[in-house]
Amino acid sequence: MSRYTIDPLQFDKLNTYSVHDRHSKVSVDDFAGPVHPAMTVSQLINCLPTQLMGIDFPEFISRTALAHQQQHPIILGMGAHVIKVGLNPILISLMEQGIISAIALNGAGIIHDTEIAMVGRTSEEVADVLGEGAFGAARETGEHLNTAINQGAAQGIGIGEAVGKMLCEQNFPHNKHSLLAAAYKLKVPVTVHVAMGTDIIHIHPSVDGGSIGSAGHHDFRLFCSLISHLQGGVYLNVGSAVLLPEVFLKALTVVRNLGHQVTQFTTANFDFIRHYRPATNVVHRPNLEGGKGFNFTGHHELMLPLFAAALLDEIDKSQ
Repeated sequence: MSRYTIDPLQFDKLNTYSVHDRHSKVSVDDFAGPVHPAMTVSQLINCLPTQLMGIDFPEFISRTALAHQQQHPIILGMGAHVIKVGLNPILISLMEQGIISAIALNGAGIIHDTEIAMVGRTSEEVADVLGEGAFGAARETGEHLNTAINQGAAQGIGIGEAVGKMLCEQNFPHNKHSLLAAAYKLKVPVTVHVAMGTDIIHIHPSVDGGSIGSAGHHDFRLFCSLISHLQGGVYLNVGSAVLLPEVFLKALTVVRNLGHQVTQFTTANFDFIRHYRPATNVVHRPNLEGGKGFNFTGHHELMLPLFAAALLDEIDKSQ
């Protein structure tokens, strides 16, 4: 006999109902289709379950393909990790096919892209060199990039264009893998958005803060011009947790303040962790006046190739 003075509740008089009469959120009609060898990407997308991302991802692909077909801009804002995991060839291919119309980078993006162009490798082991104060002290990286930025400021152009120009003029051995070199050749605008002190080139003797500020502000104004044409288009934020979502939101408010109609467009955030600012400043707030935002969680080295392949299939299917 229990020592407790309260008895367990009895369930014998509980009211029940038939499962046949109940609304259910999941049905076998929503289940995935079977996969089989040699499936096309379109077939794989079509067999996804019509649940959660199985609904959102195909819709985003469809919206992006429609934007391309209607000649609206598809702008990519991205952090440097996208470059470091080896995705430049996929992005270069999308630029060559006229799908990506502009790119926005943070300061680290030009560093890793330039080192890839120069020597075919990048990303030092910070823990191995930080103790001796050698982190970020690669001479050629600082000299080439700071010289390009200084010359760009003197010429009245932005950081992205200046670095692309430098890479092409230097004709580095691995330029074919460089996002900025390819963009410069294709005349695809690249804007670079820098927070002073975040990048290794800011500690080099060749740095000039005034040039970074001048060329960087040029790029911000250029980015605003690109966003002013975003009506009907797509903006992707890939792997930038803070800086580019803030830049995008400021650019959007500038163009709306100046009278540009930018309310109906699609946004998406791709990252392997969900962060506050991309979800708020890219996916939710910009679409309060219309349009739609999506949030996809997964590793860039898997998600971006899947996105590119699905998008190309969708575009090809509708031609």
